[in-house]
Amino acid sequence: MGKPTGFLEIERHDRGYDPPEARLKHWKEFVHPLPEGELRQQAARCMDCGIPFCHQGCPVNNQIPDFNNLIYRDHWQAALENLQSTNNFPEFTGRVCPAPCEASCTLNIPDTPVTIKTIECQIVDRGWDEGWIRPEPSPRGTGKRVAVVGSGPAGLACAQQLARAGHAPTVFEKSDRIGGLLRYGIPDFKMEKHLIDRRIRQMEAEGVIFRTNFEVGATVSVQRLLDDYDVMVFAGGAEAPRDLEVPGRELEGVHFAMEFLVQQNKRNAGDPEAIAAPQGTLSAAGKHVVVIGGGDTGSDCIGTSNRQGAASVVQLEIMPRPPERENKAVTWPDWPLKLRTSSSHEEGCDRDFAVATKRVVGKDGKVTALECVRLEWVPGPDGRLKMQEVEGSTFELKADLVLLAMGFVGPRHAGLVEQGGVDLDPRGNVKANVVDYRTSVPSIFTCGDMRRGQSLVVWAIREGRQCARAVDEFLMGTTRLPR
Repeated sequence: MGKPTGFLEIERHDRGYDPPEARLKHWKEFVHPLPEGELRQQAARCMDCGIPFCHQGCPVNNQIPDFNNLIYRDHWQAALENLQSTNNFPEFTGRVCPAPCEASCTLNIPDTPVTIKTIECQIVDRGWDEGWIRPEPSPRGTGKRVAVVGSGPAGLACAQQLARAGHAPTVFEKSDRIGGLLRYGIPDFKMEKHLIDRRIRQMEAEGVIFRTNFEVGATVSVQRLLDDYDVMVFAGGAEAPRDLEVPGRELEGVHFAMEFLVQQNKRNAGDPEAIAAPQGTLSAAGKHVVVIGGGDTGSDCIGTSNRQGAASVVQLEIMPRPPERENKAVTWPDWPLKLRTSSSHEEGCDRDFAVATKRVVGKDGKVTALECVRLEWVPGPDGRLKMQEVEGSTFELKADLVLLAMGFVGPRHAGLVEQGGVDLDPRGNVKANVVDYRTSVPSIFTCGDMRRGQSLVVWAIREGRQCARAVDEFLMGTTRLPR
């Protein structure tokens, strides 16, 4: 540990933001890194807590007390090596991870956890600035070829680990650019895309081959790739969105969140409107926007709508309003249910909880309002809470654009999954365990959201790394890759 009394002497202080009125004028990141001296002080707050619960909170099992100690002692390069030993892409998680490690920090009991996410992000950013992060190609090849389908965080982590083990991975991506939902699901104001591009350059130098505009199951059959490659890894994500099955859903102006977010990310990448929006432009400019769904995707829709110049933004959540502060005696060190206010919420948004949409109202084929009803959650016969409409609570909400951000139900089955002939679990995900990540087809492995369902970037990285280890062991009989 760094300074034994640091947590007693130093107050928690995290990164700051540009004010909303300034950041709404652009699509760039708006977070202010801490000065180096102040970051070292924050690292000094990491206490000798005996059991580092942050380890179990972090899906990739970052050695958090170790790199905090190294930063406190000004050993930045050693801290970077430690961080990258467990996490292939700390610059991604340092920006978009909700930081379950901080929820598990012992200092979170009094609501003052160590600023782990900030420290992680600044370690890797300095590593890039100083030129410490370089390609790490394997000194010799194995002659084994692996097809990785999907270029999100799971597929990228898997491919990089396989390349470093000496195999020859090829990543197939159906979109025009590499990155999956990192590229087209996360707005630029949360994570700029040059961060993905420089990792791609590193991975290419390590021997990873990337094929874009190449949809496995359409452009080429699964069987053809199985003939050409020793192993396939399905890392395609959970892309099937949950729909709103109410009257009026078909009206113009009701769209899935990803239809909306992808267009703006393509514009920010410099694509002309004909390419960014081939089915027609979606814009919140001057419109009354309603976002249905209270998660991260809904938050991204709010930030994007406000930057496009929405007249108003309302976010609806079917669940009741969570408490402002969790009961630590009940929840800690696990991830708590509590009210979370994102930077996008702060930029302008009305939030309403325990609301269900009953009908989409329209005129001349276009949405004009939502008919909603308030809910209460009451115990059912089995003791579980169930939702019940509050009598007489029906109301209408003006809406010109409705964005459905209610999560994802699993992977798309048409094409890749169906041609692979793999078994599915009861939720419709590709079935595989977390020991060998093998599907019911011996030469097909799977990882990330396609296996576990909708989840976090950090969980995808973990599964990609562990899947690469399983593939390496399958091909070579043994492995030296870490889990």
